[in-house]
Amino acid sequence: MIRYLTRRILTWVGMIFVATNATYFLAWAYLDPHSNFMGHRPPLTSGEIDNILEPRNLASSVPLLERWWTWLTDILVHWDWGLSPAGGSVNEEIAYRIWVSAMLVLGATVFQVLIGVALGVFTASRQYSLLDRLGIGSSTVTMNIPLPVIALALVLGAIALNDVVGGHVLYVTGSESLGVEGFFPVLIDRLQHVLLPTIAIIFIGYSGYHLLQRTLLLDNIKADYVRTARAKGLTKQQAIRRHALRTSLIPVTTQVAFQIPAIFTGAVLTEQIFAWNGMGEYFITTLGDNDIHGVVAVAAFAALMTAIGALIADVAVVALDPRVRVS
Repeated sequence: MIRYLTRRILTWVGMIFVATNATYFLAWAYLDPHSNFMGHRPPLTSGEIDNILEPRNLASSVPLLERWWTWLTDILVHWDWGLSPAGGSVNEEIAYRIWVSAMLVLGATVFQVLIGVALGVFTASRQYSLLDRLGIGSSTVTMNIPLPVIALALVLGAIALNDVVGGHVLYVTGSESLGVEGFFPVLIDRLQHVLLPTIAIIFIGYSGYHLLQRTLLLDNIKADYVRTARAKGLTKQQAIRRHALRTSLIPVTTQVAFQIPAIFTGAVLTEQIFAWNGMGEYFITTLGDNDIHGVVAVAAFAALMTAIGALIADVAVVALDPRVRVS
């Protein structure tokens, strides 16, 4: 297993390197840092703009290959992902925003999966019952409600609750309050900020796991090995827990693992609505600001998360399916 994972890691490292460098050249083909200064008052000449951008390795007057080699060398030698056209450090932005996105989305993703899988098992073991039909109906409805609608309803509800209580029980924007000190005050403040966007993400995401887990489990309940287990004396619930559930969890686990990149970079709407400065919001900002170094850094981070997701999926399949471990 260790040898296999080592080969996989080396393969992914090569793929990340190629994808990141390809993204760098594509970004230069479509983004122009010079345009950020075109509306400057008083107007700047091309030479003046180059003088501003050249120390940041963003001047088009420098040959592209030379810019690329400087950028690549800084990463390999100093782990420096460069500067934005405005002079901000990409490293500092990424380091801060990774934590913000993780705090927002990781917990929501865990609850999404737990709630969805639990509902899938519950409804599949009670196929065609009233509870099963209610579960499918509610998941179908929530799956088709846009995130802005859920977010707006939560924001209005939080504002109404704060008015009734006469204080800030829940915050509708931002990831933290300024001036809060102490472990427990900071913890409570973070929970007050993270609760609403977490509920919004869970509300629109659990239904996919619910319906997928239900379908997979129903297929496995009818399999021969489950019938054999029941013929040997196991109840239906015991056969589901010990045999059918383990097999049906494999595709769900794989799907969760490969959604890791979206966990950090895909919560664009949520971050915009609740004013969280995470990776998704940063990616949109870098595109609008022609920030080539920032765009490439986000793409590289997404590629790294994809590799980690693939490795987690491999390990999960081995843990859940003994046949893979034996082979």
